[in-house]
Amino acid sequence: MKVLVSDKLSEEGLKILKAADGLQVDVKTDLPPADLEKIIGDYDALIVRSSTKVNASLLEKAKKLKIVGRAGIGVDNVDCPAASKLGIIVENTPSGNATTTAEHTIAMMFAVSRMIPQAHHSMKDGKWDKKSFVGRELCNKVLGIVGVGNIGKIVADRALGLKMQVIGFDPFLSAEAAAQMGIDLVSLEDLFKRSDYISVHVPLSEKTKNLINRDSFAQMKKGVFILNCARGGIVNEKDLLQALEEGKVSGAALDVFEKEPPPADSQLIKHPKVVCTPHLGASTDEAQVNVAIEVAEQIVNYFKTGEVKNAVNFPSISAELAKILKPYLLLAEKIGLLQGQLSEGTPTQITIEYRGEVSKYPIAPMTVCVLRGLLDSMLENVNVNYVNAPIIAKERGLKVMESKSEEAEDFANLLTVILQTNKGKRSVSGTIFGKENPRIVRIDNFYLEAVPEGTMLVVGNIDRPGVIGNIGTLLGENKVNISRMQLGLDRESGEALSLYSVDGHVEGEILDKIRALPNILSVKEIKL
Repeated sequence: MKVLVSDKLSEEGLKILKAADGLQVDVKTDLPPADLEKIIGDYDALIVRSSTKVNASLLEKAKKLKIVGRAGIGVDNVDCPAASKLGIIVENTPSGNATTTAEHTIAMMFAVSRMIPQAHHSMKDGKWDKKSFVGRELCNKVLGIVGVGNIGKIVADRALGLKMQVIGFDPFLSAEAAAQMGIDLVSLEDLFKRSDYISVHVPLSEKTKNLINRDSFAQMKKGVFILNCARGGIVNEKDLLQALEEGKVSGAALDVFEKEPPPADSQLIKHPKVVCTPHLGASTDEAQVNVAIEVAEQIVNYFKTGEVKNAVNFPSISAELAKILKPYLLLAEKIGLLQGQLSEGTPTQITIEYRGEVSKYPIAPMTVCVLRGLLDSMLENVNVNYVNAPIIAKERGLKVMESKSEEAEDFANLLTVILQTNKGKRSVSGTIFGKENPRIVRIDNFYLEAVPEGTMLVVGNIDRPGVIGNIGTLLGENKVNISRMQLGLDRESGEALSLYSVDGHVEGEILDKIRALPNILSVKEIKL
């Protein structure tokens, strides 16, 4: 098997790869994209860091590629949906650089609080200016952590050691789990209002882009400090610059930027109250060695034993079992995605029931897929994959229950997921039609038959004449095509549930128009 290392990798990792029987390892770094595309078709595995862009174009030319190993936690430079579609496993190394990034955050907090870089440059210019660099103590200050994941937890632990008060926002972390870490769990708005320092530790996504913006700054204390060692774009740079100019923000410590490298004439970087570094969060000798060893061992074990570890787009199971379970794994994840988007409130317990023939197979991979779908759809600040989903659920206080019964009910196989939140309970059931066709067959008390794919509008309504016609007319007038429609009726309550499969995204103003129609109870857009 041929392995291509296209980014610089620590020698310790290369030694593991080269010592493995049956692997031919080529190290070709800094290749132009066109040159990489010319040779990628010869390789079975690709190991990258952050420089190589593993996009759809490259993957389509990788006819033999079976696995991509990312030496680092982020997979921003890997097109995971394209890899999944082509059957290529994508693995990362989630634990190798968490400590390093957390330590960099603490270092940046010290630097911006005591104006260390500014004082350093002043002395280099031959000055002895003590009055201009009066700093701020960290002791007894409130640190607000947005995203209490692997890195956020370590930052919290270090900050508590500095005698800071730590509060955190994480929409899926239970108050009990946070309390065990010494963190006071609060809402995002409360965090903005109370914090002396705010540090973000979330991935960049549609939900987190510009998470901290002009409106956020308006809620904060005068004199707050902003720290971003996560991803550029989470903090709106234009709004941050304005907040610095107005004096609302006393200082900012930035390791990441919306555009990297940022423009040389960036006013934000030149601002005297900004401490910045060129994306050095994971740049320590120890972290480079750790991620290199981790990715090398994962690639070797994959080819040696078929083990899949730390995959972001594939459950960790053997290849043989995956063939059997493939339709069930897909169904399980789709139900999780559906539950996560339909349910409201903080999840406290999830019960997964396996009935019929499916109960005879190992259920752990299917449970992982349910959790992955659920958490991925609900969390805005965690990179959820098949490996870490159970750990994330446990850390956030989500109780996971499983039950098996070989006794079949209306279907030969039935998978039911019951999600309990602090706002109520919802049940979703699915089955496999034929050999590999997943279907949603029940949502709460509504029986139906829905293909779980694409964009859907889930509409609850009172069972009255004209409801479906009104919805169809409104969507048609707004150029929204309905490709499928499924209906369910609860005669006792007189309520109905409709699932409309539509082409593309439905704008919020259209959803509001549907909500305003007669007899409509609820409307949600979900993506499966």
